[in-house]
Amino acid sequence: MVEKILKRLVIKSYHINSVKFSEKSQICNSTLMIDKQITNNLLDDERIKDIKINIIKPKEHDIYVNTIMDIIPISTKVLGRLGEGITHTLTGAYVMLTGAKEDGFQMAEFGSSEGILSKQLHLNRAGTPSSNDYIIHFDVVLENDYPFDRKLPLAAHFACDKFIQSIRNILKDMDGKDFHESHEFLEKAKPNKKKVVILKQIAGQGAMYDNMVFPKEPSSTVKGKSIIDLMNMPTFVSPNEYRDGAIRAMT
Repeated sequence: MVEKILKRLVIKSYHINSVKFSEKSQICNSTLMIDKQITNNLLDDERIKDIKINIIKPKEHDIYVNTIMDIIPISTKVLGRLGEGITHTLTGAYVMLTGAKEDGFQMAEFGSSEGILSKQLHLNRAGTPSSNDYIIHFDVVLENDYPFDRKLPLAAHFACDKFIQSIRNILKDMDGKDFHESHEFLEKAKPNKKKVVILKQIAGQGAMYDNMVFPKEPSSTVKGKSIIDLMNMPTFVSPNEYRDGAIRAMT
């Protein structure tokens, strides 16, 4: 029997050579410009005391950071749903979310990762920036008066996602012909071939040990379903959904 194409995913990447603060957020000539006043629009959760955004240039990693909560790529759907259609993504720049309470209590369980960034973050690995990438450091200071439960770190994740969405909205409008690289991924039905399933167990026990699946945008939290709220039940994820950011690791 003939192979049948079930889904087609095209990921177009736009490389960023520089990141800087500006009067408004935009992408121009491979430079990502970030609105220097954008944090004023992100302090809408009473659990959040303050947010600081810092641009970390390549090779400038000898700085102190609070515990690293996530490294997040900047990607957005242009056509279709997760796992199919067209996705635009940035390379050369990634967001690093860190967080702590006012009194210095770190947003971490079972060991935190605050300290000098060069000693806490392994670069040039799957899931981390390369040594030549820019890191947009999104640091959240949380109010002391709230208990350390799921809602506290989630407030930091949601605020960070709101910031990233402002860049995603710009990325959506990038000319589809101006990409630096384009990759096509096809999911095929292969009759009479072996069926392969990869089992992956992800954390889901609370606070920092949570994961979102199937968000609206790649590697996002918006409209995502918490693995805890799903009672840690098995969830089927296709290869293209996985490639397209269907799992937002929040551990």
